[in-house]
Amino acid sequence: MSIRPIKRMVRSKPTREGAGVHLRRAFGFGNTSDFDPFLLLDDFRNDVPEDYLAGFPWHPHRGIETITYVLAGTVEHGDSMGNRGIIASGRCSVDDRWQWHHSPGDA
Repeated sequence: MSIRPIKRMVRSKPTREGAGVHLRRAFGFGNTSDFDPFLLLDDFRNDVPEDYLAGFPWHPHRGIETITYVLAGTVEHGDSMGNRGIIASGRCSVDDRWQWHHSPGDA
C-alpha cells in the first residue's frame, strides 16, 4: 500500500446545511479529486444546541456511506428509515442506509 504525501493544508469554513445546521466544511462538492474516495468532510463541533438541533430534511444516500466519528460528548442520530442511536465519544457509526452499524461496545 502506498501512502500519499500531504499536498496542502485545508482550513474548514463555516457553512449552513439542512434546516439551518451550523457546521464547518473542510471539503465537499466542487473538485474533490484530491480527497478521493471521500466526498465531503464536515465538523459539527458546537456548544450551542440551537445551531444544530433543526437537523436535516430527508435526503437519500444511495450508493454512499456516511461515517460519524465522535471525538467528545455524544451525538443522537436518526434517519428516515427509523434507525436511531446514540454515538458516544471514541465511537464510530457507519450508516449505509440499509443497516446501522456501531463500533464494538455500543448498546
